[in-house]
Amino acid sequence: MTDPAATPVIVGLGEILWDVFPEGARFGGAPANFACSAAGLAGSSARISMAGAVGDDDLGRRALAEFTARGVDVAAVAVLPEPTGRVDVVVDLGGHASYVFAPDCAWDNVPWTNALGRLAAETSAVCFGTLGSRGSMSLATIRRFLAAVPSPALRILDINLRPPFWSPEVVRDSLPLADVVKCNDDELPAVAEALGLSGSPEAILRELLTRYDLRLAALTRGPKGSLLLTADGSSSDLAGTPVDVVDTVGAGDAFTAAIAIGLLGGWPLEKLHAHAERVAAYVCTQRGGTPPIPAALRIG
Repeated sequence: MTDPAATPVIVGLGEILWDVFPEGARFGGAPANFACSAAGLAGSSARISMAGAVGDDDLGRRALAEFTARGVDVAAVAVLPEPTGRVDVVVDLGGHASYVFAPDCAWDNVPWTNALGRLAAETSAVCFGTLGSRGSMSLATIRRFLAAVPSPALRILDINLRPPFWSPEVVRDSLPLADVVKCNDDELPAVAEALGLSGSPEAILRELLTRYDLRLAALTRGPKGSLLLTADGSSSDLAGTPVDVVDTVGAGDAFTAAIAIGLLGGWPLEKLHAHAERVAAYVCTQRGGTPPIPAALRIG
């Protein structure tokens, strides 16, 4: 990943928004968190870009500035008349977050552009989610982008189920577009029900790998750690790292970013998984979804 001639391009594709906590607004959105974490982890060893939309408003301008400050390219982010997305976040005593999403925001209306087409053609890995498909225009744009990505690239699906903005159909339609899938232990039972699957979490993940010809399936379990399974039958099951949790916002997105970088770097499964666990644990000790990544966790 250090050869400039082969510098990978990693893309966050989908919603850009602000998480509004009781103490103030913090920049976020799962694919935006993913992109910012990837930039912090990869440094100069990869080029990180965001594909999505913001409003022509103060939050939109602040979002573009946040990306730029973190080293994320925004050439493929459209500026639209619709307002920049926002989510009201409530964090309980255990540090776990719940979300109330504003309707009909810029991220629901992402148009196809020439900039998106150029970015798709260069992409080495892209992370998209079920939530980003909430709006029909964004759904069409996301699918067009994924179709335009070169076949060797990683297409990473973050199954991000935010009621009421998901349906079994969205899950069923998204999985065939992916090479890698990640979900958490609250989401896996809903995914299993949507697909008519049953059994242990590992059995369900194995069925996903087989049915959708996936390269890797990841299950995050909060303080209980995480499980990775691969198409060749390998697995890695790690217990959670004990930390003083401030909030869990963005931890799963940082975990996914570390997985993406490890896969692109050809890391062994155990090394890749251990690093992703350390990254996620660190993010849980910070406020908001895009904290600066410390030097000890960077790979480039």
